[in-house]
Amino acid sequence: MSFFAGYGPLAELALLNMVLAFSQYIVLRAGVFSLGSAAFAAVGAYAAAILATRYGVPPALCMVIALVAGGFFGAIVAVPLARLRGVFQALATLALVQIVLSLALNWTSLTDGALGINSIPKAVHITEAAIAVVVVAYFLHVIGMSGIGRGFDIIREDETVAVSLGYDVRKHHMIAFVLSGAIAGLGGAMHAFSSYSITPNEFGFHMVVMLLAMVVLGGRVSIFGPIVGALILTGLPELLRGFQDYRSIMQGALLMLSITFLPRGIVDTVLGRLRHRSLSRGASAKDRDGVTI
Repeated sequence: MSFFAGYGPLAELALLNMVLAFSQYIVLRAGVFSLGSAAFAAVGAYAAAILATRYGVPPALCMVIALVAGGFFGAIVAVPLARLRGVFQALATLALVQIVLSLALNWTSLTDGALGINSIPKAVHITEAAIAVVVVAYFLHVIGMSGIGRGFDIIREDETVAVSLGYDVRKHHMIAFVLSGAIAGLGGAMHAFSSYSITPNEFGFHMVVMLLAMVVLGGRVSIFGPIVGALILTGLPELLRGFQDYRSIMQGALLMLSITFLPRGIVDTVLGRLRHRSLSRGASAKDRDGVTI
């Protein structure tokens, strides 16, 4: 019981980070260089917190509304952003994060400014967070196995080939923005109902880097990539508690090592090597049986 009492909050935080990492994962899988998940999470968190604290809306309904609000916001920004590519898309989505943060800081009549919103009811525990991770992961798995997911993979590898095969690149990018916004909106709302209070600084550049690092470290193709990345980067500060002054350095070094030696991420690299080994064994077995020469 003492173990769960000590590490239960950390496990809950890791699960919530997985939901937010899924938001970053879906756009990267679609070949969209978006860094706007933090902005979508802020929209969902503030929408849920305002509805719950000021209007007494039940938390479950608040989270549904936050999901819809995040998806709707993603659809709105997808109209101009789906036209951009590469670094221009990244800069535009970073500007989007800054716009949302500025609104949260300066629209004090709605968001209470830098003080944030407090006294949010605790409605999300480790059980609800785990259910959300399973549901979102299953939904993304279904999307990945569908025609939309195959389109995402082809577009990510080569847009020219995707166009020649009849895929509408802009349409798929817009779908990725909407899915990212909806998932991040849900994740932001769950974060609000887990932490009792929210402030604008929570959804700034630190969250942008954290979510991107989770997907890059874990892998952006397999659905388990964001899960592994969130587990590592959420648990690492606890493991490095004795090296608090060097924690950021070690996290950055880990990310650099991953990019250098595991450019596809931990999960994708491991799965790729296992698949290659399996194919090699199958080819060797056929050679021994005389099926091929």
